[in-house]
Amino acid sequence: MLPLTNRMKEVLKIVVEDYTFTAEPVSSMTISRKSGLQLSPATIRNIMSELEEMGFLLQPHTSAGRVPTERGYRFYVDYLLDINELSSREKREIRSRYTVVQSEVKDLFRETCRMLSTSSNCLGVVWAPRLSELILQHIELVKLRNNLTLAILVSTTGIVQNRIVEMDEDLSRSDLEHLSDNLNKLLSGLTLQQVREKLFSQMRMEKHAYDRLYQQTIKLGGKAFSSFDETDVFIEGRTNILSEPEFGNISTMTNLFRAFEEKTILVKLLDKCMAPRGVQISIGSESQVQQMETCSLVTSTYGCEGRIWGALGVIGPRRMNYSRIIPLVDYSARLLSEILDTYYH
Repeated sequence: MLPLTNRMKEVLKIVVEDYTFTAEPVSSMTISRKSGLQLSPATIRNIMSELEEMGFLLQPHTSAGRVPTERGYRFYVDYLLDINELSSREKREIRSRYTVVQSEVKDLFRETCRMLSTSSNCLGVVWAPRLSELILQHIELVKLRNNLTLAILVSTTGIVQNRIVEMDEDLSRSDLEHLSDNLNKLLSGLTLQQVREKLFSQMRMEKHAYDRLYQQTIKLGGKAFSSFDETDVFIEGRTNILSEPEFGNISTMTNLFRAFEEKTILVKLLDKCMAPRGVQISIGSESQVQQMETCSLVTSTYGCEGRIWGALGVIGPRRMNYSRIIPLVDYSARLLSEILDTYYH
């Protein structure tokens, strides 16, 4: 990448920030009026032409001004962005949304999602912890009918997962109580992934090493904990983006909304967001999701007791107000982590 002169940086900064609020191509006259460069519109047009040749700007029509490209946004975010930290009043308003302790941890995620949406006027998204990463606190087994058992799994975060397990033989309620006790002694305090690994390890050992009831414990546990790779995704504010000109095309909007409904796409985004800690910004095609190339995604990880649990963020047009949304996402993630530490441990 060729280095940009100070003049080029100033022009690019004005184009991005003006386009953010107007959604209209930015003219040389606008830049001349807003910059402190004391340059003529003709000189500014030359600078804009250079930026266009370098791939930072685009002229949608011959007679129009310029708009930022994906490369232009990336340079702006990395080198030119002035981040406006949230004020004390804004932080208090966000924190006040959590004055009433939510009865379930999922309610906490939903409220965080709503807050992100209303505060950004974009889409708010929260990825709940992957079930495999949750720590088991308690398991209870309930007899439904012959050969059919309900396994109720409770994590330390308060998330409850129910699994129906079919057994080869009919177990009495007394047997199920003993199995519950065995499983709790064996598995409590482990993540569900560790639970699964431990059970599978036990299942590979010689069956004659166990009595009948312990064999049933391992067998039932293996079925109850067979798969925990999924995650819940909360999304709020779909109507916020309907008025944005980027999504005025029905096909574009339909593809985007379809992407929000496909769990594989959302989990793919989660994997990208979870790799590093802290705030991450994906602009356009950087998300590696074709349906979201008209969008940007600002996310941050959150967690508890030093462990990353999930991610939250804002999805909006590429011309989103990054100086506002980045500190919003950062503060929201830190606040959610603090609340989880306080209320669920």
